[in-house]
Amino acid sequence: MTASHSTAVPTGADTVLLGLDIGGTKIAGLVTDGTGQILARDSVVAPVREGGQAMAAAATALAVGLAGNARILSAGVGAAGVIDHGAGTIRAASATFVDWVGFPLAAELSERLGAPVTIENDVNAFLLGEAADIAGDALGIMLGTGVGGALIIDGDLRRGPHGAAGEIGHTAGYSDLVCTCGQVGHLETLSSGTSIALRYAERSGRSASGAREVADRARAGDEHAIAAFHTAGHALGLACARVATLLDLPVAIVGGGVAHAWDLLQPGIDAALEANAPVSGIPLEIRPGRLGSDAVALGAIESARRAVPVVA
Repeated sequence: MTASHSTAVPTGADTVLLGLDIGGTKIAGLVTDGTGQILARDSVVAPVREGGQAMAAAATALAVGLAGNARILSAGVGAAGVIDHGAGTIRAASATFVDWVGFPLAAELSERLGAPVTIENDVNAFLLGEAADIAGDALGIMLGTGVGGALIIDGDLRRGPHGAAGEIGHTAGYSDLVCTCGQVGHLETLSSGTSIALRYAERSGRSASGAREVADRARAGDEHAIAAFHTAGHALGLACARVATLLDLPVAIVGGGVAHAWDLLQPGIDAALEANAPVSGIPLEIRPGRLGSDAVALGAIESARRAVPVVA
């Protein structure tokens, strides 16, 4: 797939498909033609403290700027939180987002853009983007501020009756630490970027601004930093092995900022898989995503394609 770093569609493109990735710090967007070629991409700061209308306005301005003179045929949005896919609203989200839960995001953006809009959980969208070439089953995990998860079964997303299927970050049994959700022992307490920094500080007595700084220290030989990533990787590998055993999944795809430190996560992942191989005897593939920061927006476009077929 050829990618452009332009912030507007080249002259001559009549219609485009829009993908948006709405997170807690920024709104990223891109537009493609009908073949999936990326024509333009850009991002803006997410006004999460100003409410749903401000978020919708920022997303609209970004989309209009990207599309230029081209008409948006349909739009897909990958958004943080638990999503009511049918209603196009946010069912649950972190306290970072003001006036976000219950906000009619799909309807609001559709009216503003004059195009059908589909809303998807951001990790679901990530997996749709990354697993575009996988016909069967896959697990998706994003390691960022928290840990999110998603499932594709028989080629289709499994959202669950409440939109929360695949949320592996809040499964228990990995530690005796209190999770951000208030419960104890969740995967997120070891494998999120926030937790890696916290676990490093506990081990070393030194603070770190985040997982990226811990990774820099690990690559410089800091044993406490190496151990924090090994623990995170081991918990991640164990979580993937458990899901693979339950659902007979062949592959898990990992994204998010922490996945950039794959060299540091890999030893712990390998150790977990060696001790917890799937009962099928078929090796589980755990690999980092390949689309980088475009994965969520591209997956959102795929979600929109599946939900609302469009005709140019």
